[in-house]
Amino acid sequence: MAAGTLLHQSLPFAPHLVTQRQLLVQPTGASRRTCCSGRVAAAKQSCTNFSRHQPRIMAAAQQVEPEVFEETHEAERIDGKAIAQAIRKEVAAGVTELREKYGKAPGLAVVLVGTRKDSETYVRNKKKVCEEVGIASFGETLAEDATEEEVLKIVQGYNADPAVHGILVQLPLPKHINEQRILDAVSFEKDVDGFHPQNIGCLAMRSRDPRFVCCTPKGCIELLERSGVPISGKSACVVGRSNIVGTPAAMLLQRRDATVTVVHSRTPNGQEICSQADIVIAACGKAEMITGDWIKEGAVVIDVGINAVDVSRRAESMQYPTAQQCLDTSQILNKP
Repeated sequence: MAAGTLLHQSLPFAPHLVTQRQLLVQPTGASRRTCCSGRVAAAKQSCTNFSRHQPRIMAAAQQVEPEVFEETHEAERIDGKAIAQAIRKEVAAGVTELREKYGKAPGLAVVLVGTRKDSETYVRNKKKVCEEVGIASFGETLAEDATEEEVLKIVQGYNADPAVHGILVQLPLPKHINEQRILDAVSFEKDVDGFHPQNIGCLAMRSRDPRFVCCTPKGCIELLERSGVPISGKSACVVGRSNIVGTPAAMLLQRRDATVTVVHSRTPNGQEICSQADIVIAACGKAEMITGDWIKEGAVVIDVGINAVDVSRRAESMQYPTAQQCLDTSQILNKP
Protein backbone atom coordinates (compact mmCIF):
# COMPACT_ATOMS: atom_id res chain seq x y z
CA MET A 1 0.00 0.00 0.00
CA ALA A 2 1.23 3.40 -0.79
CA ALA A 3 1.05 6.67 1.04
CA GLY A 4 -2.44 7.92 0.31
CA THR A 5 -3.54 4.30 0.59
CA LEU A 6 -6.33 3.23 -1.70
CA LEU A 7 -8.76 0.56 -0.63
CA HIS A 8 -9.75 -0.27 -4.14
CA GLN A 9 -9.15 -3.52 -5.98
CA SER A 10 -7.94 -1.90 -9.20
CA LEU A 11 -5.27 0.33 -7.66
CA PRO A 12 -1.88 -0.63 -6.20
CA PHE A 13 -1.33 -1.28 -2.51
CA ALA A 14 2.37 -1.90 -3.28
CA PRO A 15 4.98 -2.60 -0.61
CA HIS A 16 6.61 0.80 -0.31
CA LEU A 17 4.88 3.00 2.26
CA VAL A 18 7.48 5.30 3.77
CA THR A 19 8.14 4.14 7.36
CA GLN A 20 4.72 2.45 7.56
CA ARG A 21 3.95 -1.23 7.18
CA GLN A 22 0.40 -2.25 6.44
CA LEU A 23 -1.87 -5.23 6.76
CA LEU A 24 -4.79 -5.34 4.36
CA VAL A 25 -7.68 -7.65 5.11
CA GLN A 26 -10.46 -8.20 2.61
CA PRO A 27 -13.23 -10.34 4.18
CA THR A 28 -15.12 -12.65 1.90
CA GLY A 29 -17.88 -10.95 -0.04
CA ALA A 30 -17.79 -8.56 -2.94
CA SER A 31 -18.82 -5.51 -0.95
CA ARG A 32 -16.82 -6.09 2.24
CA ARG A 33 -13.21 -5.10 2.73
CA THR A 34 -11.38 -4.41 5.91
CA CYS A 35 -8.00 -2.75 5.93
CA CYS A 36 -5.68 -3.25 8.87
CA SER A 37 -2.43 -1.36 9.25
CA GLY A 38 0.40 -1.30 11.70
CA ARG A 39 4.12 -1.08 11.90
CA VAL A 40 5.68 -4.45 11.41
CA ALA A 41 8.92 -2.80 12.52
CA ALA A 42 7.36 -2.01 15.88
CA ALA A 43 6.06 -5.53 16.26
CA LYS A 44 9.42 -6.81 15.11
CA GLN A 45 11.33 -4.83 17.68
CA SER A 46 8.88 -5.78 20.39
CA CYS A 47 9.07 -9.47 19.52
CA THR A 48 12.89 -9.51 19.53
CA ASN A 49 14.05 -12.02 22.11
CA PHE A 50 16.79 -10.93 24.43
CA SER A 51 17.83 -13.88 26.57
CA ARG A 52 17.53 -17.60 27.02
CA HIS A 53 14.54 -16.84 29.26
CA GLN A 54 12.59 -15.57 26.24
CA PRO A 55 9.68 -18.03 26.69
CA ARG A 56 9.09 -16.50 30.13
CA ILE A 57 9.01 -13.00 28.63
CA MET A 58 6.59 -13.95 25.87
CA ALA A 59 4.36 -16.23 27.96
CA ALA A 60 1.80 -13.48 28.48
CA ALA A 61 1.69 -12.84 24.75
CA GLN A 62 0.64 -16.40 24.07
CA GLN A 63 -2.31 -16.09 26.44
CA VAL A 64 -3.88 -13.10 24.69
CA GLU A 65 -7.17 -13.89 23.01
CA PRO A 66 -7.12 -12.56 19.41
CA GLU A 67 -9.84 -10.22 18.30
CA VAL A 68 -12.14 -11.57 15.62
CA PHE A 69 -13.02 -9.40 12.64
CA GLU A 70 -16.49 -8.01 12.63
CA GLU A 71 -18.39 -7.98 9.39
CA THR A 72 -18.43 -4.58 7.81
CA HIS A 73 -19.26 -2.92 4.54
CA GLU A 74 -16.75 -0.15 4.98
CA ALA A 75 -12.96 -0.18 5.03
CA GLU A 76 -11.51 -0.45 8.53
CA ARG A 77 -8.05 -0.69 9.99
CA ILE A 78 -6.70 -2.84 12.76
CA ASP A 79 -4.42 -0.68 14.84
CA GLY A 80 -1.04 -2.36 14.45
CA LYS A 81 0.54 0.26 16.66
CA ALA A 82 -1.82 -0.79 19.45
CA ILE A 83 -0.83 -4.44 18.93
CA ALA A 84 2.83 -3.48 19.14
CA GLN A 85 2.20 -1.49 22.29
CA ALA A 86 0.43 -4.45 23.89
CA ILE A 87 3.41 -6.67 23.09
CA ARG A 88 5.78 -4.12 24.57
CA LYS A 89 3.82 -4.09 27.80
CA GLU A 90 4.03 -7.87 27.96
CA VAL A 91 7.77 -7.81 27.30
CA ALA A 92 8.23 -5.09 29.92
CA ALA A 93 6.44 -7.28 32.47
CA GLY A 94 8.73 -10.17 31.55
CA VAL A 95 11.81 -7.99 31.94
CA THR A 96 10.62 -6.89 35.38
CA GLU A 97 10.21 -10.53 36.37
CA LEU A 98 13.72 -11.35 35.19
CA ARG A 99 15.16 -8.42 37.12
CA GLU A 100 13.43 -9.52 40.29
CA LYS A 101 14.59 -13.10 39.90
CA TYR A 102 18.15 -12.63 38.61
CA GLY A 103 19.02 -9.13 39.71
CA LYS A 104 19.71 -7.75 36.24
CA ALA A 105 17.95 -6.87 33.01
CA PRO A 106 18.56 -8.60 29.68
CA GLY A 107 20.92 -6.67 27.42
CA LEU A 108 20.76 -6.00 23.69
CA ALA A 109 23.79 -4.89 21.64
CA VAL A 110 23.44 -3.36 18.16
CA VAL A 111 26.33 -3.07 15.71
CA LEU A 112 25.98 -0.42 12.99
CA VAL A 113 28.49 0.04 10.18
CA GLY A 114 28.21 3.17 8.05
CA THR A 115 25.76 6.05 7.91
CA ARG A 116 22.76 4.79 5.94
CA LYS A 117 19.80 6.90 7.03
CA ASP A 118 17.37 3.98 7.13
CA SER A 119 19.77 1.88 9.20
CA GLU A 120 20.35 4.76 11.60
CA THR A 121 16.59 5.10 12.02
CA TYR A 122 16.16 1.40 12.75
CA VAL A 123 18.95 1.44 15.33
CA ARG A 124 17.53 4.55 16.99
CA ASN A 125 14.11 2.92 17.23
CA LYS A 126 15.58 -0.23 18.74
CA LYS A 127 17.30 1.77 21.43
CA LYS A 128 14.07 3.63 22.12
CA VAL A 129 12.12 0.40 22.55
CA CYS A 130 14.82 -1.03 24.83
CA GLU A 131 14.48 1.99 27.08
CA GLU A 132 10.70 1.69 27.06
CA VAL A 133 10.61 -1.96 28.17
CA GLY A 134 13.59 -1.82 30.52
CA ILE A 135 16.18 -3.70 28.46
CA ALA A 136 19.82 -2.63 28.83
CA SER A 137 21.01 -1.17 25.51
CA PHE A 138 24.54 -1.44 24.13
CA GLY A 139 25.79 -0.24 20.78
CA GLU A 140 28.78 0.32 18.55
CA THR A 141 28.82 2.48 15.41
CA LEU A 142 31.69 1.99 12.98
CA ALA A 143 32.71 4.08 9.99
CA GLU A 144 31.64 3.14 6.46
CA ASP A 145 35.23 2.07 5.67
CA ALA A 146 35.64 -0.10 8.77
CA THR A 147 37.40 -3.36 8.03
CA GLU A 148 35.82 -6.77 8.31
CA GLU A 149 38.23 -7.62 11.11
CA GLU A 150 37.12 -4.55 13.08
CA VAL A 151 33.49 -5.61 12.85
CA LEU A 152 34.36 -9.17 13.85
CA LYS A 153 36.24 -7.89 16.89
CA ILE A 154 33.16 -5.95 18.07
CA VAL A 155 30.91 -8.99 17.57
CA GLN A 156 33.30 -11.29 19.40
CA GLY A 157 33.48 -8.83 22.28
CA TYR A 158 29.71 -8.86 22.67
CA ASN A 159 29.71 -12.67 22.41
CA ALA A 160 31.96 -12.78 25.48
CA ASP A 161 30.13 -10.06 27.45
CA PRO A 162 27.84 -11.62 30.09
CA ALA A 163 25.77 -8.41 30.27
CA VAL A 164 24.78 -8.83 26.61
CA HIS A 165 22.13 -11.47 25.91
CA GLY A 166 21.29 -10.49 22.34
CA ILE A 167 23.31 -9.15 19.40
CA LEU A 168 21.94 -7.43 16.29
CA VAL A 169 24.17 -6.60 13.33
CA GLN A 170 22.31 -3.97 11.36
CA LEU A 171 21.98 -4.93 7.69
CA PRO A 172 22.92 -4.24 5.00
CA LEU A 173 26.66 -4.04 5.66
CA PRO A 174 28.99 -2.14 3.30
CA LYS A 175 29.83 -4.13 0.18
CA HIS A 176 33.47 -4.72 1.14
CA ILE A 177 32.41 -6.70 4.23
CA ASN A 178 31.46 -10.38 4.00
CA GLU A 179 27.99 -10.35 5.52
CA GLN A 180 27.80 -14.12 5.92
CA ARG A 181 31.07 -14.22 7.84
CA ILE A 182 29.88 -11.52 10.24
CA LEU A 183 26.50 -13.13 10.88
CA ASP A 184 28.05 -16.56 11.38
CA ALA A 185 30.34 -15.01 14.00
CA VAL A 186 27.37 -14.07 16.21
CA SER A 187 26.83 -16.72 18.87
CA PHE A 188 23.62 -18.60 18.06
CA GLU A 189 22.70 -18.20 21.73
CA LYS A 190 22.70 -14.41 21.26
CA ASP A 191 21.44 -14.35 17.66
CA VAL A 192 18.20 -12.47 18.35
CA ASP A 193 17.83 -11.70 14.64
CA GLY A 194 17.53 -15.44 13.99
CA PHE A 195 20.03 -15.40 11.11
CA HIS A 196 22.50 -17.96 12.42
CA PRO A 197 22.47 -21.19 10.35
CA GLN A 198 21.63 -23.20 13.47
CA ASN A 199 18.54 -21.09 14.18
CA ILE A 200 17.44 -21.08 10.54
CA GLY A 201 18.06 -24.82 10.31
CA CYS A 202 15.89 -25.53 13.34
CA LEU A 203 13.17 -23.26 11.95
CA ALA A 204 13.14 -25.30 8.73
CA MET A 205 12.82 -28.64 10.52
CA ARG A 206 9.69 -30.16 11.99
CA SER A 207 9.77 -30.89 15.72
CA ARG A 208 12.76 -28.59 16.19
CA ASP A 209 12.53 -25.16 17.77
CA PRO A 210 15.04 -22.40 17.04
CA ARG A 211 16.33 -20.40 19.97
CA PHE A 212 15.40 -17.23 18.08
CA VAL A 213 13.17 -16.46 15.08
CA CYS A 214 13.78 -13.75 12.48
CA CYS A 215 12.13 -10.63 13.82
CA THR A 216 10.27 -9.14 10.84
CA PRO A 217 8.59 -12.42 9.82
CA LYS A 218 7.73 -13.00 13.49
CA GLY A 219 6.11 -9.56 13.54
CA CYS A 220 4.00 -10.50 10.51
CA ILE A 221 2.76 -13.65 12.23
CA GLU A 222 1.99 -11.70 15.41
CA LEU A 223 -0.17 -9.27 13.42
CA LEU A 224 -2.07 -12.13 11.81
CA GLU A 225 -2.62 -14.14 14.98
CA ARG A 226 -3.48 -11.22 17.22
CA SER A 227 -5.95 -10.01 14.60
CA GLY A 228 -7.78 -13.34 14.60
CA VAL A 229 -6.72 -14.30 11.07
CA PRO A 230 -6.78 -18.10 10.64
CA ILE A 231 -3.61 -19.56 9.13
CA SER A 232 -3.99 -23.33 9.40
CA GLY A 233 -5.35 -24.86 6.22
CA LYS A 234 -5.12 -21.59 4.29
CA SER A 235 -3.28 -20.92 1.05
CA ALA A 236 -0.42 -18.46 1.59
CA CYS A 237 1.77 -16.67 -0.93
CA VAL A 238 5.04 -15.02 0.06
CA VAL A 239 6.32 -12.56 -2.55
CA GLY A 240 10.09 -12.44 -2.16
CA ARG A 241 12.66 -14.98 -0.97
CA SER A 242 15.20 -12.97 1.00
CA ASN A 243 16.97 -14.51 3.97
CA ILE A 244 15.66 -11.68 6.16
CA VAL A 245 11.92 -11.82 5.40
CA GLY A 246 10.65 -13.98 2.56
CA THR A 247 12.25 -17.35 3.31
CA PRO A 248 11.69 -17.36 7.11
CA ALA A 249 8.17 -15.97 6.64
CA ALA A 250 7.36 -18.94 4.40
CA MET A 251 8.75 -21.31 7.05
CA LEU A 252 6.70 -19.70 9.82
CA LEU A 253 3.51 -19.95 7.78
CA GLN A 254 4.21 -23.59 6.96
CA ARG A 255 4.83 -24.31 10.65
CA ARG A 256 1.30 -23.07 11.25
CA ASP A 257 -0.05 -25.51 8.65
CA ALA A 258 -0.58 -23.09 5.77
CA THR A 259 0.04 -24.30 2.24
CA VAL A 260 2.79 -21.94 1.13
CA THR A 261 3.98 -20.82 -2.29
CA VAL A 262 6.95 -18.47 -2.73
CA VAL A 263 6.81 -16.07 -5.67
CA HIS A 264 10.10 -14.51 -6.76
CA SER A 265 11.78 -12.76 -9.69
CA ARG A 266 11.94 -15.95 -11.76
CA THR A 267 8.33 -16.99 -11.19
CA PRO A 268 6.58 -16.74 -14.59
CA ASN A 269 3.01 -16.61 -13.25
CA GLY A 270 3.40 -14.70 -9.99
CA GLN A 271 0.16 -12.75 -10.38
CA GLU A 272 -1.85 -15.92 -11.01
CA ILE A 273 -0.41 -17.62 -7.92
CA CYS A 274 -0.82 -14.58 -5.71
CA SER A 275 -4.42 -14.02 -6.80
CA GLN A 276 -5.38 -17.45 -5.46
CA ALA A 277 -3.89 -16.99 -1.99
CA ASP A 278 -5.84 -16.45 1.23
CA ILE A 279 -2.81 -14.80 2.85
CA VAL A 280 -0.19 -12.73 1.04
CA ILE A 281 3.04 -11.44 2.55
CA ALA A 282 4.62 -8.92 0.19
CA ALA A 283 8.37 -8.57 0.73
CA CYS A 284 9.75 -8.21 -2.76
CA GLY A 285 11.61 -4.91 -2.32
CA LYS A 286 10.04 -3.33 -5.40
CA ALA A 287 7.54 -0.50 -5.06
CA GLU A 288 4.13 -1.02 -6.69
CA MET A 289 4.93 -4.49 -7.96
CA ILE A 290 1.70 -5.89 -6.51
CA THR A 291 -1.52 -4.27 -7.66
CA GLY A 292 -5.13 -4.84 -6.73
CA ASP A 293 -5.70 -7.45 -9.42
CA TRP A 294 -3.11 -9.65 -7.70
CA ILE A 295 -5.37 -9.95 -4.64
CA LYS A 296 -8.58 -11.95 -4.44
CA GLU A 297 -11.62 -11.03 -2.41
CA GLY A 298 -11.28 -12.27 1.14
CA ALA A 299 -7.48 -12.24 1.11
CA VAL A 300 -5.29 -10.96 3.93
CA VAL A 301 -2.23 -8.99 2.84
CA ILE A 302 0.76 -7.89 4.89
CA ASP A 303 2.92 -5.31 3.17
CA VAL A 304 6.47 -5.55 4.52
CA GLY A 305 8.05 -3.39 1.83
CA ILE A 306 9.55 0.00 2.57
CA ASN A 307 10.82 2.02 -0.39
CA ALA A 308 11.31 5.71 -0.95
CA VAL A 309 8.85 7.10 -3.53
CA ASP A 310 7.87 10.52 -4.79
CA VAL A 311 4.52 10.82 -3.03
CA SER A 312 3.47 14.04 -4.76
CA ARG A 313 4.21 12.64 -8.23
CA ARG A 314 2.43 9.41 -7.45
CA ALA A 315 -0.60 11.17 -6.03
CA GLU A 316 -0.95 13.26 -9.20
CA SER A 317 -0.81 10.18 -11.43
CA MET A 318 -3.59 8.25 -9.70
CA GLN A 319 -7.34 8.56 -9.66
CA TYR A 320 -8.69 8.27 -6.11
CA PRO A 321 -12.22 6.75 -6.09
CA THR A 322 -13.54 8.77 -3.15
CA ALA A 323 -12.08 10.67 -0.23
CA GLN A 324 -13.56 8.08 2.12
CA GLN A 325 -11.53 5.34 0.43
CA CYS A 326 -8.23 7.17 0.93
CA LEU A 327 -5.98 7.94 3.84
CA ASP A 328 -4.67 11.43 4.25
CA THR A 329 -1.03 11.22 3.21
CA SER A 330 -0.01 13.81 5.77
CA GLN A 331 -1.48 11.71 8.58
CA ILE A 332 0.69 8.80 7.52
CA LEU A 333 3.94 10.67 7.04
CA ASN A 334 3.62 12.70 10.24
CA LYS A 335 3.20 9.70 12.54
CA PRO A 336 6.21 9.24 14.84
